[in-house]
Amino acid sequence: MTTRAIDLDRLQRWMQTVIVDRDGVRAGAASSHARRHIDLAPEQIEEVIGRSRALSGVERLAMYGRSYFARLVECLRAEFPVLLHALGQQLFDLFALDYLQSNPPSSHTLHHLGEGFCRHLAETRPNPSTPQGYRESWPDFVIDLAALERAFSEVFDGPGVEGKTNLPDSRSLLSIPPPQLLRARLTPVPCLRLLRFRFPVNMYFQQVRRRVNPELPQAADTFLLITRWEYRVALHDLSRRQYDLFSALAAGNSVGSAIALTSQPGEDNQTLDAQALRWICDWAEKGLFLAVDFELS
Repeated sequence: MTTRAIDLDRLQRWMQTVIVDRDGVRAGAASSHARRHIDLAPEQIEEVIGRSRALSGVERLAMYGRSYFARLVECLRAEFPVLLHALGQQLFDLFALDYLQSNPPSSHTLHHLGEGFCRHLAETRPNPSTPQGYRESWPDFVIDLAALERAFSEVFDGPGVEGKTNLPDSRSLLSIPPPQLLRARLTPVPCLRLLRFRFPVNMYFQQVRRRVNPELPQAADTFLLITRWEYRVALHDLSRRQYDLFSALAAGNSVGSAIALTSQPGEDNQTLDAQALRWICDWAEKGLFLAVDFELS
């Protein structure tokens, strides 16, 4: 119950500000942010949140705050189940709670809850300034795994191409004369993500999802493409050259320019063109392109 008449929107904003303060309810009520919504001192909390028979207003808010964070941690466990497996629940919950207290939710939807988790893990990793060869590598694996799971969630919930029947496929690309195809620009589908990792996190991710209990992998540069097809998220491992080629296409380069950007000195251009076009046709068959446009000659 409240003893001061306050409109609901202000009360909700004040209450969220108070309960998410990492220094506690009293510190939250004393903060300038909270006092912009409702200007009262910590000792005046019961003018807004009344006592119950057993608890003071401060104690009631603190209990609500603990429940609030516990529920949000549960939501992060659901979004990052493979990271949860890798860390164990106790350590995962510590990382999750630190993230939530440092980045209090500001959106009305849980979709945005975990979008900064990977960045927070990177910013708070131990010994960030130590050269890579002289520091523990497991935090980098944790950061990579969090990035993969967040990308998976974004692709799953984001825009897709379900229902579209005119996506370019390998047959339509092969019907284009090669000189014209080399001048074409290929637009990736909106659900596509290109990712580069320091660890083979896709292998670990897939094994855990199959209920295998893998060992933590050794570091190895890994390149990955994530997309969604018919409401199912698909993950495709790429070689370094495939990653560079698709990155160049996604940046808006024509097919010919993208191939040239990824060529090595001394390579046979015809062989390289043929190999790259095979990759591109395979990607088209997987539904990775939204449209084909041509440069004006």
